[in-house]
Amino acid sequence: MKIKILQSFVSLLIILSYITFTTQNLSAQVKSQKYAIVIHGGAGNFPKDVPDSIKQKYINSLEEALNIGKDILKNGGSGLDAVEKVINYFENNILFNAGRGAVFTSEGRHELDASIMCGMDLTSGAIAGVTIIKHPISLARLVMEKTPHILFAGKGADDLGIQLGVEIVPNSYFHDSTNYQKWLRSNLKEQKGETVGCVVLDQSGNICAGTSTGGMQNKMPGRVGDSPLINAGTYADNNTCGVSATGHGELFIRNTVAFNVSALMEYKGYSLKQACEEMIYKRLPQGSGGLVAIDKNGNYELIFNTQCMFRGVANSEGVFETAIWK
Repeated sequence: MKIKILQSFVSLLIILSYITFTTQNLSAQVKSQKYAIVIHGGAGNFPKDVPDSIKQKYINSLEEALNIGKDILKNGGSGLDAVEKVINYFENNILFNAGRGAVFTSEGRHELDASIMCGMDLTSGAIAGVTIIKHPISLARLVMEKTPHILFAGKGADDLGIQLGVEIVPNSYFHDSTNYQKWLRSNLKEQKGETVGCVVLDQSGNICAGTSTGGMQNKMPGRVGDSPLINAGTYADNNTCGVSATGHGELFIRNTVAFNVSALMEYKGYSLKQACEEMIYKRLPQGSGGLVAIDKNGNYELIFNTQCMFRGVANSEGVFETAIWK
């Protein structure tokens, strides 16, 4: 009798284990189909009365960038690939202050910055002040994957790009005539540029973030903002969220904005929305910039305290949106 009871108990345990295993597998399958992407093309002041043709160019560009990332994620691609390819697109687009569309230093040259981070293990790579690298975000990824270091700057970063075989261009490649004439006429000492960024949650549950920029218009040669600085302009942690920031770099550095969004979630139990609002609305002065972010559950935020931020979001639930103004 006791043996039969024991056998029945063991059988019940086996059945329960099978049900639990099956349920977990189904949950994992559902989770593996989930993805999300947010992008930005800079925050600042963009007049609402611009011709519709110009506005549409920006909207079309944001939609193209979103589709590049969405297709990679939808097909099960890695978050790092999605971030890199989306930002490559922006770096090839003269409408944005990254790569080919980079603004000018006070000496009339271009110095570009970028960073990328993987939330699975906090690995990251960054470059600052490069002058001949066609795709700064791609070199930043190679720094992460091919070197024991995180940040390379100036000539050393350019030389590393040559050594690692990335595409090299003359500094004049980044010289767009529209920007050049704007630079020649400009009496401004300081002007925010349209930094670009991308954050994704891929089907494996990995959060990745990247940011690329030409820096601040008329910046002093050698100046570095927040975009290539992990914790300030870029951050990703699978346990919390991923962030890419844009705006007045010095303010984002002083307030360690990207990391603090994650820290508020981890240490204070904030939601992604609460953490982003705390940093952008309460810690930073009005007009300083914005950020895009995704948490581990696929929740997203596109938040700014400027007049506008070029931005977009898409996910596995069918959301696909782009916008410029509030």
